Amino acid sequence: MTSTADGVGFPPPSPGDAVGGIAHPSDPGGTAGPPGTDEGPERSFAGWRVVAGCFLVLAINAGLAFYGLAVYLNAFSKEQGWALGSISFAVTIFFVVGGLSGLVAARLIQRFDVRAVIIAGGLIAGGSLAVVGQVTAQWQLYLVYCVFAVGYAFAGLVPATTVVTRWFHVKRSIALSVASTGLSVGGIVITPVAKRLIDDHQLAATTPWLGLFFAVSLIPVSLLLVRPDPVADGFAPDGARLARGTRPPAATGTPYADALADRFYRAITYGYVLTLGAQVGGIQQLVKLVEDRTDERTAQFSITFLAATSVVARLVGGRLVTTVPMTTFTVVAAGLQAVALAGIALSSSVVWIFGFIVVFGMTVGNLLMMQPLLIAERFGVLDYPRIFGRSQAIAIAGVAGGPLLIGWLHDVFGTYEVPYLAAAVLCLIGTGILALAGPATVEGADTA
Repeated sequence: MTSTADGVGFPPPSPGDAVGGIAHPSDPGGTAGPPGTDEGPERSFAGWRVVAGCFLVLAINAGLAFYGLAVYLNAFSKEQGWALGSISFAVTIFFVVGGLSGLVAARLIQRFDVRAVIIAGGLIAGGSLAVVGQVTAQWQLYLVYCVFAVGYAFAGLVPATTVVTRWFHVKRSIALSVASTGLSVGGIVITPVAKRLIDDHQLAATTPWLGLFFAVSLIPVSLLLVRPDPVADGFAPDGARLARGTRPPAATGTPYADALADRFYRAITYGYVLTLGAQVGGIQQLVKLVEDRTDERTAQFSITFLAATSVVARLVGGRLVTTVPMTTFTVVAAGLQAVALAGIALSSSVVWIFGFIVVFGMTVGNLLMMQPLLIAERFGVLDYPRIFGRSQAIAIAGVAGGPLLIGWLHDVFGTYEVPYLAAAVLCLIGTGILALAGPATVEGADTA
């Protein structure tokens, strides 16, 4: 079977380049020799350039999809007059389909060049976003969001974090914190521009340009910055050059079936169902909550403020988890998120709302970073794409249900107090489940 990579100019992986069951495509430029040889010009370690590429991929994806969904929800509510519950159901569909598509992406990136998957995701997501503003019926919105979700998953966390975990083992937490900061930067830089354009020109005139940007921008980023793994360049993870004539050791870690039976995996996965459900529900409704309680300009700033706080907190957290237990760090972040959601629910003044948004942003940044980091730390890189992809797919039940629950409760009660308090309670329960996981690092285990 011809690989997906062939369609965008990448050669198919050769059997000789397989390490630990993961295909490593040969160098597309033809300038580097096989790993551990002196053929071709010597390359420098590209790990941090790859991190930068993943940063940009996630920034574009988050700015126009993850954070952008809150903007589109608010616009549909104003322009079409649709009930929040029905629009929130579209977001639920988006995350359910995205979670299932992540499982497909995980299998594809273990067989083919990850850049082909990311580019395909950008084209699919961009094309569907371009027509979002043209929908006139709710069923059309649900259909378009299904396609949008596939592109979102193919250019999202599963491929980006897989690439980073291949390039870095010792400095994995720092590398993942930098790459995943793209999620927040997308919310700071791209989402406010999208909201301003939609406020000024409405959805129908704006989304075609947003979709075009999504599709076109990921192609050069993926081709110029992202590389599948360090082996093709003659390096081991973290930058150690492979000696001439040697092959890197096989990828290590816990097999997929064994990981699924592990208590740590179950606690992290099901804890994240509730904590991410509360988080995403809170994010998706935040623009409308702030606009209801203040004004349109303040609402536009709220999502930027949330994302900015997330950037700072994630970079600090990436270094902090190298010195404190990862599970403890995650439990504390989840508990603070519950406090933040309850505070937002009960706040009416701008000062208090933004004070709790700061706390919320601190937890958003770190909780999104910690899920892949916990999985990689405990189970290694051997079957990481499948293990993380499945964990994320299960957690999607919460991610999809959170916006739907908050939207439905808002329709029932007419305000956001009860919906956000309900989200805080769910987050507290999730925090308790996470606390049952135990340590991420097992003494003497080889999970690099």
